Amino acid sequence: MVSNTIQFIYNNQICSIKNPDPNKTVLDYIRNDLKKIGTKEGCAEGGCGACTVVLGELKNSKLIYKSINSCISFLPSLNGKHLILVENLMSKKNQLHPIQEAMVKFHGSQCGFCTPGFIMSLFAMYKNFKKFNNEIIEETLSGNLCRCTGYRPIIEAAKSLNNKKDNDHFKKDQIKIIKLLKKINNNEIEISYKDKKYFSPKSINSLKKIIKKNPNAHFLSGGTDLSLEVTKLRGEIKNIISLNSVKELNFVKKNKNFIEIGAGVSLYDFQNIIKSHYLDFYNILKRYGSVQIRNVGTISGNIATASPIGDTLPLLLSLDAVVKINNKSGLEIIPLNKFFISYRKTKLKKGDFVYSVKIPINKKNYFRAYKISKRFDDDISTVCASFNFLIKNKRIIDAKIAYGGMSEIPKRATLIEKKLNNSVFSEELFLNAQNLIEDDFSPIDDMRASKNYRIEIARNLLMKFFYEINTNSNIRIN
Repeated sequence: MVSNTIQFIYNNQICSIKNPDPNKTVLDYIRNDLKKIGTKEGCAEGGCGACTVVLGELKNSKLIYKSINSCISFLPSLNGKHLILVENLMSKKNQLHPIQEAMVKFHGSQCGFCTPGFIMSLFAMYKNFKKFNNEIIEETLSGNLCRCTGYRPIIEAAKSLNNKKDNDHFKKDQIKIIKLLKKINNNEIEISYKDKKYFSPKSINSLKKIIKKNPNAHFLSGGTDLSLEVTKLRGEIKNIISLNSVKELNFVKKNKNFIEIGAGVSLYDFQNIIKSHYLDFYNILKRYGSVQIRNVGTISGNIATASPIGDTLPLLLSLDAVVKINNKSGLEIIPLNKFFISYRKTKLKKGDFVYSVKIPINKKNYFRAYKISKRFDDDISTVCASFNFLIKNKRIIDAKIAYGGMSEIPKRATLIEKKLNNSVFSEELFLNAQNLIEDDFSPIDDMRASKNYRIEIARNLLMKFFYEINTNSNIRIN
């Protein structure tokens, strides 16, 4: 069945919207249609967290809560979800939610503009974790900026929640919400609004049929990048095909040799999968945008977008990952180091989409990854570097090095790799190899850094890798 109506839960009832504007953001809907103005617009690009709302979703018949940036989420993405706003936290008896009480008690609000976003991020944390340590709190708040620099009382408010039992009205209404979510029609969505169209297929078979009829449509997989064409460039996207509801793309396959991640798996879910295999990959992902971004963004979207500063790309390149592409002939496997052609251009042809990415597991290898940015959390890389080495008896058997931010595409340092392979692992070797950075890369000057700064950083990160492996210790500043 195909429907032109999206359905979601709001205020404990099913809301239906027929043929909504596919380019309308959730934030615009909240403020202009629902007339709820607690949720704010700060940046319109998912960078400040003032627009944070929470979505409840069913996963294996269990409710999970995700904070998202409503400013860069399109309205049809609410389909099948439970929308929770800051106005919904107060009980029917006008009692403050424990999150709100904590913010009041610890003076967590200053000018107040950012406060609703902080409260909603903390609400998602409160619902998803039983205990809140420093790591959980810092990650939770990493996507929320306070322009009054009032983080200390907000963190203290978050810590105080450890003494609060989760017995709020959402907990009491949980069974009711689950029943309502199950009542929502599980149809494929096909929206027509003026000259715009939005498709949300449930299967790859349906997806292919839609692509055939709409070859010029834009794929949406998370949409944290695509939505900026509307919110920042003030443009319109005529045809959108969402991949987020295609069940066959939401999978993880693992064995002792590789991990395969489907195109529908969120970056947040992926970070917790990769942690036990490549800790530095996990650490970089925790600095990738914010929890709000990673809750909806996907690793396959990062690959297809092909940004030269996409944080996962140099890591995947050094790990020798391959991409599975679904095209007219079926599934095609392409090594990632041959996938990027030029600035934001890949081997994807019209109608092709990323099916999955396959990452080898090499437990004997030394893997390290480093991100340099102006701000530690929730910032775009100036330079991102990744190293994956097999070393035996002090000899480098196989060296794989990749950088982001050093070229128009993320790419491997092939000349340095050639210099290091089959050589004795030594400081002298690395000092000589770092002089080849400018032979491998020709970075540019831009708002984030100068060419010379990037070259110097790239050299230093190569040496950092050597010293960490040589001393068997992490040289990190947290």
